[in-house]
Amino acid sequence: MRAAVMGTGSWGTAYAATLADAGTEVVMWGRRSESVDQINAGCNADYLPGITLPAGIRATVDPREAMGEADIVVLAVPSQTLRANLDAWSGALPADAAIVSLMKGVELGTTKRMSEVVAEVGHVEPQRIVVVSGPNLAREIANKQPAASVVACRDHDVADRVAEACVTSYFRPYTNTDVVGTELGGAVKNVVALAVGMAEGMGMGDNTKASIITRGLAEMARLGVRLGADPQTFLGLAGVGDLIATCMSPLSRNRTFGENLGKGLTVDEVVALTRQTAEGVKSCHSVLALATANDVDMPIAAAVTSVIDGHRTPAELVDLLMSRSRKHERS
Repeated sequence: MRAAVMGTGSWGTAYAATLADAGTEVVMWGRRSESVDQINAGCNADYLPGITLPAGIRATVDPREAMGEADIVVLAVPSQTLRANLDAWSGALPADAAIVSLMKGVELGTTKRMSEVVAEVGHVEPQRIVVVSGPNLAREIANKQPAASVVACRDHDVADRVAEACVTSYFRPYTNTDVVGTELGGAVKNVVALAVGMAEGMGMGDNTKASIITRGLAEMARLGVRLGADPQTFLGLAGVGDLIATCMSPLSRNRTFGENLGKGLTVDEVVALTRQTAEGVKSCHSVLALATANDVDMPIAAAVTSVIDGHRTPAELVDLLMSRSRKHERS
């Protein structure tokens, strides 16, 4: 089995290491020659310092070299750059390969899920598009700490083939055919994690954070069910599992970004401090637009978006959510 991993960020690198540990031959593509050189030397100091990569991984700056004869192509680029990258790789995607998305976002402007962008721009049949999502903090997986994930595809045989390529003693993939629910869980949890981080930054306790997580899960499920997802997906690894990990771990970029906002920093100040933007900062707008277009009420997503846009402070976000009219918990 041969896999191409397109992207050299933390999660792409950790997943590449998992594939290699499972016995899959891996070629990574990177935009920067510095990252490629590091990977070929057995590390990725920029994103996973201190981690030694397993044998069986090499890297290149040539996307066609990376994808040539690949059985699995793993897309691990930032979600908002996927369309441009697929355009640049036009004609290079292998015709029979499983195309795997590690990305967790909704495209700005179109409100398309990543699998929809892959199908449209990459001209890939939905039966070959796979989504991997779950409580998968890259640093922990790179350290070979036990974790589980969901491998979702409309064609269960394709999902099973991808799962077989990445199963190790520390990484346990479960298969699923609910691509919509698996993707939306990964996108919405980033927005909820920003809200939880803000609460943490303001010094609020576990009751507050648990309340945000639970109500955020309700928003996630409402949107997913409206778009045809299986509600049971949100009770599993790609839903509540990923939500808990992202909202509660200091390794989570979205949670940490929100925490800095809660301490009084502006979005620009947090970006300057961390030198990277958390996925939810951009995708909160597209998630909210998707909800609005489908007449789904998502007050946490709306409040987070208003804070990101500078229209409200984190303290006003809390007041706004607490002053909403009472209703049945499931509505």
